[in-house]
Amino acid sequence: MAATAELGSYINDHLAGANAGVAIAQRLERDVRGEQAAEVLGDLSDEIRDDIRSLRAIARQMEVTENPIKKALGRAGEKLHRLGAGAIAPGSAPLRRLRTVESLSLGVEGKLALWNALIAVAPDHPQLDPVDLQRLADRARDQRRRVEEVRLGAARGAFGIGP
Repeated sequence: MAATAELGSYINDHLAGANAGVAIAQRLERDVRGEQAAEVLGDLSDEIRDDIRSLRAIARQMEVTENPIKKALGRAGEKLHRLGAGAIAPGSAPLRRLRTVESLSLGVEGKLALWNALIAVAPDHPQLDPVDLQRLADRARDQRRRVEEVRLGAARGAFGIGP
């Protein structure tokens, strides 16, 4: 498989995961509404949607067609996550929140890895020239920092002793 086709497959992997990330972020935002964690997260799901638009623009520039099977698998994965984080896995609401935040954290970390990989290969793919990949990577770092703050709070809520 040619390098461009491999890159297209990689982009599709991330598109599928990003769609699941939006759903997880929206669920978390609803869960923390009115709490300090909501202020920390800000409009994370909107930012992730914006990142998806950027990734879809990159896919178009590279003439990559979104893979409907991977897209469906991403949706199914999010539904399985919801089931696993809540219905099947035992635990309290604070533990469910921690599981949700950790899944989101992993997704944001994966997105940062994507942007860094694209930065590394951009010299070989002129289609990436118009994209401000560094800005996207910096935003992912900021998202990761915010999610980590909420994750640690969720860990204290799930496992902390006393008020």
